[in-house]
Amino acid sequence: MEYDEKLARFRQAHLNPFNKPIGSRQHEQEPSEKAQEVTSDETLPELPTGEPEFHYSERVMDLGLSEDHFSRPVGLFLASDVQQLRQAIEECKQVILELPEQSEKQKDAVVRLIHLRLKLQELKDPNEEEPNIRVLLEHRFYKEKSKSVKQTCDKCNTIIWGLIQTWYTCTGCYYRCHSKCLNLISKPCVSSKVSHQAEYELNICPETGLDSQDYRCAECRAPISLRGVPSEARQCDYTGQYYCSHCHWNDLAVIPARVVHNWDFEPRKVSRCSMRYLALMVSRPVLRLREINPLLFNYVEELVEIRKLRQDILLMKPYFITCKEAMEARLLLQLQDRQHFVENDEMYSIQDLLEVHMGRLSCSLTEIHTLFAKHIKLDCERCQAKGFVCELCKEGDVLFPFDSHTSVCTDCSAVFHRDCYYDNSTTCPKCARLNLRKQSLFQEPGLDVDA
Repeated sequence: MEYDEKLARFRQAHLNPFNKPIGSRQHEQEPSEKAQEVTSDETLPELPTGEPEFHYSERVMDLGLSEDHFSRPVGLFLASDVQQLRQAIEECKQVILELPEQSEKQKDAVVRLIHLRLKLQELKDPNEEEPNIRVLLEHRFYKEKSKSVKQTCDKCNTIIWGLIQTWYTCTGCYYRCHSKCLNLISKPCVSSKVSHQAEYELNICPETGLDSQDYRCAECRAPISLRGVPSEARQCDYTGQYYCSHCHWNDLAVIPARVVHNWDFEPRKVSRCSMRYLALMVSRPVLRLREINPLLFNYVEELVEIRKLRQDILLMKPYFITCKEAMEARLLLQLQDRQHFVENDEMYSIQDLLEVHMGRLSCSLTEIHTLFAKHIKLDCERCQAKGFVCELCKEGDVLFPFDSHTSVCTDCSAVFHRDCYYDNSTTCPKCARLNLRKQSLFQEPGLDVDA
């Protein structure tokens, strides 16, 4: 009985070391009792000397810094109050500074510090039920479900921890932010500007000076200066305006004005707002190069080749619209990514000019041109039947308006050999016959020419 009572008192004193202070063990042990009766197999191993111990006066503040890293963190998240977590973080920092550099215990303490900070962030931004859709300033935000993708909040410029934080993405301009930052957004969605007024600033870096902005950020109106006090002023090469470091992250983008005027594709620093606008506008055909800079076709030979290919495709389009086989094969869908190529030959997008500069557009467009011509001239009998015979020489193969050695009458769209057409002083025999017929109708009384 005496042994059982001693063992029960021993277990009660050592079952949870957090219940009582460390010094309380001395009062529980009676010196007069014979503790040596406990066999050596039942005694606990002594802690090695020289190992640092971390003791805290309260159980709630013991965050498991003294346990083995691979054991279960008994008191890791016992602190549920924000103030307690902050105090524990400061204490953990002090412990890290006192431990030897690059030691295993210091690494374990750093890991625990990370867990504490994540727990603090979770308490600041609880994972409560948020609406899936939020509409603010023409932004249409959808709640993201991805937890592993590392993103940066466009509002507060901090990392979004997808595991413990709720965040949203605008489906129009791809603006990303925390749920707690939604109500702080002050800039409307740039996709609305793209929808209502899709045009570029075609003046190269139209700077007006910081004084015109009252020495404030052009977006958030925060005080800025070129000296960096109170905040660094960063210029956007697209708008020419100055922004603070929260609105200008030194993103790089190709400037449309430098492309159409200088054929310069070097990326330059732009603000976040300009970056999103240029990204949305990159595939929109809004540049009419013949009006903006007609001399560009004399400087860039690839543009002349692209223009000729586009003109030929426009001449092929009527064949495909009236051809059953072409409609079933959906040949025109070869240009579904560039719908403006089958509508006109004047409009270009920045993406088109980028691919012209890299030499990829000419190759892809030549392959499509060859495929279209093969269908009309070789594969389809109906399209072959719509060819022309040169009415000037009455010789040669069937002609088509997109052939390189032909000329097309601008009045009646008749097709001739180019040499025959120019040898006859550019006189179209078909138009001449129509004129003679009109003259003969005028000479006959009682007949209306228009009828």
